[in-house]
Amino acid sequence: MTRRSITAAEPGQATFAVRLIDRRTGLGHRVGGRPLILYSRRPDEAAAELLDGRDPALWEARIDPIGTGGLR
Repeated sequence: MTRRSITAAEPGQATFAVRLIDRRTGLGHRVGGRPLILYSRRPDEAAAELLDGRDPALWEARIDPIGTGGLR
């Protein structure tokens, strides 16, 4: 799955779960056995933070809406 570009949300809009995915396995990255997930109303910024310094051939950020508002 490829990363979706989503514009920054304004206050009161949807919250997104942003996960780091290993392209080799398709599994989410784990830290200490727990999945690494950032919750944000600005998913593009969260995805950029997760991908900073990582090889894009090996890693992708997956963005999923949670709560209300959905994708714009």
